[in-house]
Amino acid sequence: MSEMDRKEPEDEKEGKIEIEYITPTKKSSKETKAVKDQTKAVKSTLKKKESEIKQLNEKLDELKDDFLRKAADMENLRKRLEREKNEYFKYALSELLRDLLSVLDNFERALLSESQEEEGGLRQGVEMIYKQLNDLLAKQGVSPIEIKEKKFNPHLHQAFITEESDQVKEPHVAEELQKGYTIHDRLLRPSLVKVIIPKKDS
Repeated sequence: MSEMDRKEPEDEKEGKIEIEYITPTKKSSKETKAVKDQTKAVKSTLKKKESEIKQLNEKLDELKDDFLRKAADMENLRKRLEREKNEYFKYALSELLRDLLSVLDNFERALLSESQEEEGGLRQGVEMIYKQLNDLLAKQGVSPIEIKEKKFNPHLHQAFITEESDQVKEPHVAEELQKGYTIHDRLLRPSLVKVIIPKKDS
């Protein structure tokens, strides 16, 4: 083996390692401009978004104020309606009672009148008041219940007394004990009646 074959490379012998350094290449002016433009565009977008957020916050504050104002208005309206409703129920009968006062006045006049001593004077006064009161009730939509053909109607009549008889096949009104009334086609007070009913089989 020759001496050349036995010779080790000097680099390995000395234990040296070569390191190759890669230096960054300088960016071109075109690439730098593109980065600057991109940065500028991002900043512009951020600024626009910040402006939009500010506008949205202002709008939100306006909506909150508007909601609170309307909620307060609704509460005031509810209280006013409640007060008006209470006043309505409290004074709903004012007109009727005012008309009744005139009937009361006539009663007082009839009782204090010296003409009571005259024949029929008191009766005439009471009849006049009775007519006045009936006219007042009719004005308010109150009508007496008429018992037609003596037929018992459980929706309009209340049986106060019942009596069995083999002369009838269905309940029959024998006598009206107290007059009943309706108001605008609705029952106000049923007629109190004596009723004859069919006799039960023994």
